[in-house]
Amino acid sequence: MLTSEIANMNEVILFSAVAILMYMVLVFVWATLIKDNSIVDIGWGLGFVVVAAVGLFIIPSPQPFHYVLLGMVGIWGIRLSGYIFGRHRNVGEDYRYAQWRKEWGKYVVPRAFFQIFMLQGVFMYIIALPLIIAMGNSAVGLNWMSYIGIALWLIGFLFEAVGDWQKSKFKANPANQGKIMQSGLWRYTRHPNYFGEALLWWGIWVFVLPAGYWYVSIISPIILTFLLTKVSGVAMLERKYKGNKEFENYARKTSAFIPWWPKRDK
Repeated sequence: MLTSEIANMNEVILFSAVAILMYMVLVFVWATLIKDNSIVDIGWGLGFVVVAAVGLFIIPSPQPFHYVLLGMVGIWGIRLSGYIFGRHRNVGEDYRYAQWRKEWGKYVVPRAFFQIFMLQGVFMYIIALPLIIAMGNSAVGLNWMSYIGIALWLIGFLFEAVGDWQKSKFKANPANQGKIMQSGLWRYTRHPNYFGEALLWWGIWVFVLPAGYWYVSIISPIILTFLLTKVSGVAMLERKYKGNKEFENYARKTSAFIPWWPKRDK
């Protein structure tokens, strides 16, 4: 029995890596053809759906636990990719990737392959560890811990989805051009979407705790939270608005990440 479980785990570990590699190569080829490397952001969420689907396909006897996990990842990944696709449509390459394209010049293709697509594939694999471990254990079932994980995932998903929706509605109003979003969920945190994404992945980690290897899978939400708060998400946007008086006033009153009641003006 133990030998069979190890074999399942090894297969899922291997095939997940291969699936991510193939997926990111395809996204890279697409990006190169249309000269828009920012579509890697569209592919981010869907990549995890691919990992979960591959794992479900490999294991011999999927349990309700595995289908619920696929559903959680699928709902999150498809919504996120769809939202980014809608925001990106008819806009062109994101300013960050456009700047890199300019800086890299004639080496943009090989550097984009390794520094954007393959690097993101590595992070995708690390963050997908809870999925890989859970799909590698075909005997795991739902328990009270799984339901706590579902609850955390749901709260996080709502923060991300509702925050994105509120921001889209705000930006769609021409009267708000150049203004800072400060209402709805954005009244309680400057980044409800990033907080929601971090929380839902902590929820996924709690959900898969019955599958074992918690000390490995916990790397996923830790790395994701670090990236969102210190590297690509919160930190990057905060730098973008540095020197903006309206944003600085908003930042003095509003929590950067974890939602909290805004401070009163003195």
